[in-house]
Amino acid sequence: MIHKERVKNLNEFKSLDSHQGDYILYWMQASVRTHWNHALEYAIETANRMEKPLIAVFGLTSDFPGANSRHYRFLIEGLLSVKNELKDRGVILSIQVDKPPSAVLKYSDDASVVITDSGYLEIQKRWYDELRASVDHPLIQVESNVIVPVETASNKEEYSAGTFRPKITRKLKHFMRPLQPRTLKVNSLDIDVESADFNCEKLMKKLGLKDELTPSIFQGGTKEAIRLFNEFLSEKLECFEKFRNDPVKNCLSNMSPYLHFGHISPLYLAYKASRVGDCPEFLEELIVRRELSMNFVHYNDNYSTIKSLPEWAYNTLMEHASDPREYEYTLKELENAETHDKYWNAAQKEMVFTGKMHGYMRMYWGKKILEWTDHPEKAYDIAVYLNDKYEIDGRDPNGFTGVAWCFGKHDRAWGEREIFGKVRYMNDRGLERKFRIRKYVERIEAIENRLSRSKTFIY
Repeated sequence: MIHKERVKNLNEFKSLDSHQGDYILYWMQASVRTHWNHALEYAIETANRMEKPLIAVFGLTSDFPGANSRHYRFLIEGLLSVKNELKDRGVILSIQVDKPPSAVLKYSDDASVVITDSGYLEIQKRWYDELRASVDHPLIQVESNVIVPVETASNKEEYSAGTFRPKITRKLKHFMRPLQPRTLKVNSLDIDVESADFNCEKLMKKLGLKDELTPSIFQGGTKEAIRLFNEFLSEKLECFEKFRNDPVKNCLSNMSPYLHFGHISPLYLAYKASRVGDCPEFLEELIVRRELSMNFVHYNDNYSTIKSLPEWAYNTLMEHASDPREYEYTLKELENAETHDKYWNAAQKEMVFTGKMHGYMRMYWGKKILEWTDHPEKAYDIAVYLNDKYEIDGRDPNGFTGVAWCFGKHDRAWGEREIFGKVRYMNDRGLERKFRIRKYVERIEAIENRLSRSKTFIY
């Protein structure tokens, strides 16, 4: 089911039937999948109603902010699978190594309608604005990377999960509906479209990318996401409630990289998990916490900087900005995991080696960057930089929100102390008290040793 709340007209053209054209054009960008993709299914419905073929286009820009070879490789792995899956459904995909609006405009003149999916970052909003100013027929956006559309969940930036949870919970029953695939009546496989080489290495080369980072241990694509999620449901869901915060255990779904690139639907994950067993903690993370991050990025123009913090957090950090630090580290020392703290070093190395850091350690990691940097604004920028560079799921609402939380966002004021002011504090003794944290260090050291011997990841 495609709820009307998911669908938004981005320009002044309302009627679809009054616009002549040879086909319907689907600009795939944020939802890189054919599985449970509301934007794609809406495009197929539109094509069937207008008795026209459907073509899809993806703009693969070489200068997405903060993206590097690790991110592009993961994205392309999923994108190439999508090309084959669309072909099986009668849809031709044009992969353009170009800025997304330019890629779309190559085909928009002969389209009756342009349909796209939805992202929330500043650059994505600029793309929509650019296309809005250039397309002379209906431009329609369909949200598919959240369970409850962002503006339906709340019409303002929420203060915390406590204020957001009741709002989104009231809407869940309405939106927790499975999405069935539509059958396209008129295929587009005979339409001649320009497309980049159907090969990961050739696409990487055309983008001018060198492997400045070793690829993540995770492989992109919907099939791999579903495989990992089925493994989580059968082997890890039972331990998620008790051990989800334990970095020594392996009780996480590892879905964040796939959600980041739109390779898997959050609705599918929530729908399937809720039918396997009682899993309120998993649904809290997937729905409330994740979609709170979308709310933050959508409504807060400063989401990537320290200016995004609530007034109390910003003020208390500035009041303590000149407090003496027992330890101070440069960006290079932090990036190379050259601190006195073996637990922090292990967390940094996990991110560098694998492309993903355990969520609880990411909180500790961010808090210590604040503690060991000579100014909170500098610390904030370093945390964003490192998170964006190494995490497969960096550069997205969850990543920006995770960093902001370390500095007081979506949290309350605590007892005042040096450096942190009233922002929540974490220390190594807490790790030692709660977990067998040395086992975590040993696991990361084993990864490092295997990497140094083989030059490949074994996890």
